[in-house]
Amino acid sequence: MPDTVPLNSVARLRQLHILGVVCGLAAGVWLGAAEAPTKLVNAGFSPFTISLCMVAGVFTARWTFPTLLKGTSYVFADLREKKHLIVWAILAGALWAVANTLTVFAIRDVGLAIAFPLWNTNALVGLLWGRLLFNELQGAGKANLAKVLLGTVLIIAAAILLGFSTIHGGTAGTHVWAGLAAAGGASLMWGTMYVPYRKAYLSGMNPLSFVTVFTVGELVTMLTLVLTLDGGVHSTAFHWHLLRPILFWLFLGGMVWVVGDLFQQFACKYLGIGRGIPLSNTNQLWGLAWGALVFGELATADSAHRWMVIGGSVLMILGALSVSTAVASAKETTSVHRALLRECDRYGLDYNRTLAAQSGDEFDRAERRRPWDYVIVTVACLVFIFLALQAHVPAITMNYRVMAALVVVMVAALVWCAGRLWRQTHFS
Repeated sequence: MPDTVPLNSVARLRQLHILGVVCGLAAGVWLGAAEAPTKLVNAGFSPFTISLCMVAGVFTARWTFPTLLKGTSYVFADLREKKHLIVWAILAGALWAVANTLTVFAIRDVGLAIAFPLWNTNALVGLLWGRLLFNELQGAGKANLAKVLLGTVLIIAAAILLGFSTIHGGTAGTHVWAGLAAAGGASLMWGTMYVPYRKAYLSGMNPLSFVTVFTVGELVTMLTLVLTLDGGVHSTAFHWHLLRPILFWLFLGGMVWVVGDLFQQFACKYLGIGRGIPLSNTNQLWGLAWGALVFGELATADSAHRWMVIGGSVLMILGALSVSTAVASAKETTSVHRALLRECDRYGLDYNRTLAAQSGDEFDRAERRRPWDYVIVTVACLVFIFLALQAHVPAITMNYRVMAALVVVMVAALVWCAGRLWRQTHFS
C-alpha cells in the first residue's frame, strides 16, 4: 500500500466527503421523526411492546429497501463474499434493539425533546471507537483536531445542561433519574453499534447488504426481551385487539427510522463514524421540532426551562457540526487505509477491490431483479396497507399544520439525498 493517497484521488475524496455530509443531514431529518410514534407509550402500552412493534416495522422495511434498490441476488452475493461480517451484523442489530427499548423508557420519563439530545452523546462513543479501532483522526492536522475537541466539549456541555433542565424544569416525569439513565444507556449502545458497521464498510460491504442481516439481530433480541421481561406470551405485544389501532403508526415509525439509518450509514461509510454520527445527530433539531412543536411538550414549561432546552440543543448542534466539518486530510485518509488493509489481511480480501468498493466505486455485480424480489416488495406494501386500514388516530394532542410542514421537509430531504447517492455511487 502506498504511504500517501494518490493525488488523482483527492478530488474523489472531496466528492465523497460532500456526499457524506448530505447523507448525514438527510439522516438527521428522518431520524428526528422516527421516535415520534413512541409517544404512544403515554397511552399506557409497555415500552417493550412499543419497541417490538417498531422493530417489526423495521424488519419489514429493511428487507424491502435493499430488495427494491439492488435486488436479493446482489445482497446475497455481497453476504457470501464477506461471511465473516454476518455475526457482526447480528450483534449490531441486538445492540440497536436494546438501545431503542431504552429510548422508549427515556421518552416516557423525561420527554422526547429532552431524551433526544441526551442519547445523541453517542457521537462521543463513536468518536472514541473510531480513533481506537479504525485509525480515524490519526494524522489529522491541528485544525481538524481542534474542531473535534471543540465539538466534543460542546456536546458534553449540552448534555449536562439538558440533564439539569430535566431535574429542575418541571416538565419531566416522576422517574427523572431512570429516564436519564435510559438515555445514557441508549447512547452507549448506539455508539458501540457502529463498530460492526465500520468493519463492514472497510471490508467493502454495501450498507444495504449489511442492514438486511442486521434486522435479524434486532427482531430476535426484541422477542427475547419481551418474552423474558414483559410477561412472556401474555405480553400486550401479542394481543392483536389491543394493538390493532396503533400498529400502523409503530410500523411507520420503524420504516422512517430505516430510511434515516440508511442515510446515516452511508454518511459513516464516506466520513467515518467519528464524523458521520455527529452530523446525523443534527436529528436533535428535528426531534425538538416534533416534541415541542407537534406534541407541545414545552407548552407548560417556564421560560427558564425553555431556554435551557433551546440552549442545550443549540450547543449540541454546534458541537456536532464542528466535529463533522473537520475534512479528513490525505495523511489521515492514508491512516484509515491502513486499517482497511488490516481488515483485508485478516479476512483474505483483495485490497484494491475492497478499496474501490469502500470508496463508492464498486466492482461489477449483478443487480437483476428476481421474481421473488417483486413478491417481497408487494407483500411489504400490502402489510402497510392492511395496517393503515385498521389504524386509528392516536388520542394525543398534535399540531397537524406543523406536522405537515415537517413531512414536506422529510420528502424533500429524501429526494435530494437519494438522487445524489444514485448519481455518484448507485447506492454503493
